Amino acid sequence: MGEWPTDVGIVALELFFPSQYVEQNELEAYDKVSAGKYTVGLGQARMGFCTDREDINSLCLTVVTRLMERYSISYSSIGRLEVGTETILDKSKSVKTVLMQLFENSGNTDIEGVDTINACYGGTAALFNSVSWVESSAWDGRFALVVAADIAVYAKGNARPTGGAGAIAMLVGANAPLVLERGVRATHMRHVYDFYKPDLMSEYPKVDGQLSIQCYLSALDKCYQLFCSKSERHGKEHFGLKDLDAVLFHVPYCKLVQKSLARLMLNDFVRASEEEQSLHYPGLEAFQDVKLEDTYFDRDIEKAFMTLSKSAFEEKTQPSLLVANQVGNMYTPSLYGGLVSLLISRGADELAGKRIALFSYGSGLASSMFSLHVSLDTNPGSPLKHLVANLTHIKSQLELRHKISPEEFDSFMEIREHNHHKAPYTPQASLDILFPGTWYLDNVDEMHRRSYKWVPHNGLSS
Repeated sequence: MGEWPTDVGIVALELFFPSQYVEQNELEAYDKVSAGKYTVGLGQARMGFCTDREDINSLCLTVVTRLMERYSISYSSIGRLEVGTETILDKSKSVKTVLMQLFENSGNTDIEGVDTINACYGGTAALFNSVSWVESSAWDGRFALVVAADIAVYAKGNARPTGGAGAIAMLVGANAPLVLERGVRATHMRHVYDFYKPDLMSEYPKVDGQLSIQCYLSALDKCYQLFCSKSERHGKEHFGLKDLDAVLFHVPYCKLVQKSLARLMLNDFVRASEEEQSLHYPGLEAFQDVKLEDTYFDRDIEKAFMTLSKSAFEEKTQPSLLVANQVGNMYTPSLYGGLVSLLISRGADELAGKRIALFSYGSGLASSMFSLHVSLDTNPGSPLKHLVANLTHIKSQLELRHKISPEEFDSFMEIREHNHHKAPYTPQASLDILFPGTWYLDNVDEMHRRSYKWVPHNGLSS
């Protein structure tokens, strides 16, 4: 361990989502809204959800177990474990401490880290902290493990179709196939009440929808401008969208991501000289003196730049939306579900050597833009090939899920709502619907202590 670690980043990835979903077009009919409101308007096809058999602890237990098994990682090789989540079951005891039961047989209790909380940003904060640990004097040569997980549920109404659930585990270490680039990370934080959860007895948030979109877009502007400025300081003249091979976003819903990619092009337009505007943005002279802060809900500008950025969106961003379209908003894992989607959509050979920008947003608000550099090594057995190969099950797992009717979905949501934080409590949902290899909530005793069991599997095929 005498050398400073190089190429620190993501070594391994594992994604987990619930085994049941509801069709968004069927929800449209059930909710008696116009056809296309959720599917076209939001850009969503299906929404995954949890019954009362799965909670934040069980999701995290499952995704960590799967990552360790799939990559044959020793539990003794983990030196830091941090969880990013906004799904709170306990105001004191961290999800990380629940995960420590997985390490008992290894005897490894020397593991730093606890939970990090701020809406959908907690997973990114945990990733940054873990990278910093590997790069610091505290590093002892072992891996860091980042877990991001959430269950996104809303009260009945327009917001409910923007829910979802899932978990991701990221192994962080040196000589990684996905390297976090140094010196260009950009962050923007403010105090805003756009989305928050002040009622600790309810899973449902308080949401100011229009303010939330404005905050998201304004944070994107600030982070992108700073990200470009820092990249230019590192030798990239006139840095912009053209210099990024892929751009990933936190995904509240897919349509907002398409608008966000268009917004980056608007930023490039505003930063360009008059000559560059005439050359690269023909027909947009009317927007020459526009101010970004006046454009959040300007339909003419939105339409013009969505049209102009269509090919860029299809090339740089659309491949990252597979999981979001099929599962919904997973909150803290959302951005990283996009990374998984990109990896399995494009593959190792196509992505080798590419630069990927990622925008992370959490209401309240906290946001960052950072970039990953993909390894050039695509030889058989290389870390990049190994990482991508270990994600190929995701597409088939999406198709192995159980379709639930809107009526049944509503019933499951009512059960969750009525029994949230209830003790003692025995979950009602059947175990038959769970994927093999899933941890589930078995019981909550009169002292609110939760116990979990595991659905065994024959081999790790899903």
